[in-house]
Amino acid sequence: MCRIVCLNFSKSYILIAKINKLILRIVFNIRFYRGSSIMTKMTTEEAFVKVLQMHGIEHSFGIIGSAFMPISDIFPDAGITFWDVAHETNGGLIADGYTRATGKMSMVIAQNGPGITGLVTPIKTAYWNHTPLLLVTPQAANKTMGQGGFQEVEQMNLFKDMVCYQEEVRDPSRMAEVLNRVIEKAIRGSAPAQINVPRDYWTQVIDIDLPPIVRLERQAGGVDAIKKAADLLSNAKFPVILSGAGVVIGGAIEDCKKLAEKLDAPVCSGYQHNDSFPGSHPLAAGPLGYNGSKAGMELIQKADVVLALGTRLNPFSTLPGYGMDYWPKDASIIQVDMNSDRIGLTKKVTVGICGDAKLVAQQLLEQLSPSAGDIDRQKRKDLIHQTKSAWLQKLSSLDHEDDDEGTVWNKEARKRDIDRMSPRQAWRAIQAGMPEDVIISSDIGNNCAIGNAYPTFEKGRKYLAPGLFGPCGYGFPSILGAKIGCPDTPVIGFAGDGAFGISMNEMSSCAREEWPAISMVIFRNYQWGAEKRNTTLWFDDNFVGTELDPELSYAKVADACGLKGVTVRTMEETTNAIKQSCEDQKKGITTFIEVILNQELGEPFRRDAMKKPVKVAGINKEDMKKQPSLVS
Repeated sequence: MCRIVCLNFSKSYILIAKINKLILRIVFNIRFYRGSSIMTKMTTEEAFVKVLQMHGIEHSFGIIGSAFMPISDIFPDAGITFWDVAHETNGGLIADGYTRATGKMSMVIAQNGPGITGLVTPIKTAYWNHTPLLLVTPQAANKTMGQGGFQEVEQMNLFKDMVCYQEEVRDPSRMAEVLNRVIEKAIRGSAPAQINVPRDYWTQVIDIDLPPIVRLERQAGGVDAIKKAADLLSNAKFPVILSGAGVVIGGAIEDCKKLAEKLDAPVCSGYQHNDSFPGSHPLAAGPLGYNGSKAGMELIQKADVVLALGTRLNPFSTLPGYGMDYWPKDASIIQVDMNSDRIGLTKKVTVGICGDAKLVAQQLLEQLSPSAGDIDRQKRKDLIHQTKSAWLQKLSSLDHEDDDEGTVWNKEARKRDIDRMSPRQAWRAIQAGMPEDVIISSDIGNNCAIGNAYPTFEKGRKYLAPGLFGPCGYGFPSILGAKIGCPDTPVIGFAGDGAFGISMNEMSSCAREEWPAISMVIFRNYQWGAEKRNTTLWFDDNFVGTELDPELSYAKVADACGLKGVTVRTMEETTNAIKQSCEDQKKGITTFIEVILNQELGEPFRRDAMKKPVKVAGINKEDMKKQPSLVS
């Protein structure tokens, strides 16, 4: 009896052991333990997309390509929208507009090789716009890399000075780890970051541990530096605040306003950052830089202390304007920037603070003395009001551009096209038609630059200018991105006819049903205005490459694309077209407004970099040799 019981027990034990072993095998086929981490079996593309989901990246911009189809195939299931653009360069600029308008990251991707090279301009643009973007560069397969195979290029070298961080996936099992780190680096650096993925790493099955998100707090600046800055501001006779991109990015507009009100300090906005301080505020002095606010320039010229809040103080942004070299040479400069490498890089700085604009502004306000701003307070307030009023009166009456001594281009342009609007008349008409909460984009070019002094905003993330990389063709794609991110907000893009021609192929994509409606203004003066202005000043009106086709109508092109095209010639027509186009956006109608202008030209971009050439050896057409054919 005892033997029978023991045998039965032994058989049961063996059976249980076999069952346990089978269960363990099943479990280990799905997951296994390494320390405290749970490893899960999935494909590399699933790992990639799961990390995108972890970070809430819902939009991807590019042109579909075989090098990333394993991930695009599962985008719909993941809740990711792929926006199939007409050109990769536009796709990158659309992404820049989306992130700048929303504060949310998006992803840019293209086919390896020639698709990726199309992203060079937008990624460098985003870098100097401080836009955190995820740049995904599928790479030619490791198996053939280095053999000069199909669509092969060194993609890491291509972007090395255009991103704040870049990393290549070295093993399929590291896909999620690397992607997670690249996204975090983009956020921390407020710039694009690149992940390079060999295309033969897709469709591989891996055991992987999805990494945690480690989001760092923004730096608040050094204790001693904050105290020194607060002491300088407390004792200032004429403090001025220069509000930059960091104020918008860091959500510091309200904090900047409180600081300005405590000091009764005028606030100048950085070049192309008109939305960094409420335009209706009594202390708002307008933008510095090219074609900016003369009032702002006159006020900052008087400063004994300048608080440069959230700005890298780019040298182009403070070049002389309206005949004034206005940057205060003897003032104490407090520069606040998240990137320590940029502090003191372009200007002599008294106090440098490496920190977030919002956190630094809050601490400065707390540490100001009770009497801060009291020195000559009323006198300063009166001067701010008088200076602003004089400039606004002047700006509202400015109709035409001046000629430099010895040149007559603008005078003759007015005579030649007496029935056409000037750029300034057009900008005033546009202002009269813009809705209050509008987001606008601008472009590189003479007519857009003339408008720098006009638009004001009450909130941040409303003004998308090309930034200091200065790409032509920015205005159209960036406003598409803004509308994708803010579908219920009216948007208006602006571009000259030369710059618009660079990105106009996106008319073929934005007509699709899924794309949101926008308004796009094209200033039509039939010339590359900035270069023509240079030619009138330094090259004796020898116009080479400056003329555009007067027979082309962008309004008709819009109609042909199934969009709405409108041509306007008067201020009243312009204002009405702007208003109607914003109403039409609510109905899903995209409008391209072609504004016919005279050929007046504003201030040149680069007086600092141009001079009249001198003939020395001389050039003669007879010296041209006939080139033999390379075919023997």
